[in-house]
Amino acid sequence: MEAFLVSTGVVAIAEIGDKTQLLAILLACRFRRPWPIVVGILAATLANHALAATVGTLVAAAVDPAVMRWILGASFIAMGAWALIPDKVDDDEGQATGRLGAFLATTVAFFLVEMGDKTQIATVALAARFETIYAVTAGTTLGMMLANVPAVFLGEAVTRIVPLSVVRTAAAAIFVAVGVVTLAVA
Repeated sequence: MEAFLVSTGVVAIAEIGDKTQLLAILLACRFRRPWPIVVGILAATLANHALAATVGTLVAAAVDPAVMRWILGASFIAMGAWALIPDKVDDDEGQATGRLGAFLATTVAFFLVEMGDKTQIATVALAARFETIYAVTAGTTLGMMLANVPAVFLGEAVTRIVPLSVVRTAAAAIFVAVGVVTLAVA
């Protein structure tokens, strides 16, 4: 249960203001069909994060636990620093979905945009930390949905509620705290 809850919380907070949330807003404005977009986000996130969690558990099985603890602690602290860097949405990301339906466009766009993103890397690290593919994939997927579904339905209003600088700072603090706790626990 801990793996699921930590994964959900870390990704939900880190995802606010991320490029995928901005992509959700762009897709919602472009297609004006929220449910296919929501289902597309779910499908892309499940596929992407299941792959990332699998990689994380394989790495955890192959690396000495003491070494893994230092790698994970440093990774979480680095993600905290990375969370402070604002994401930019490429101008053509929203346009590249032209003739595809809202679901397929969202699925493809979200899967590709998540490649190498901090939440995908967090998923790898969380799966290596907790050594459970299913709980981490479910948690990180729920975190993605918690952050992105409101963006789909509320559009630009989400960014008016909480300043992105505050959200980035909170996400960074959580990543660093998880990293410090990982290093402190023997």
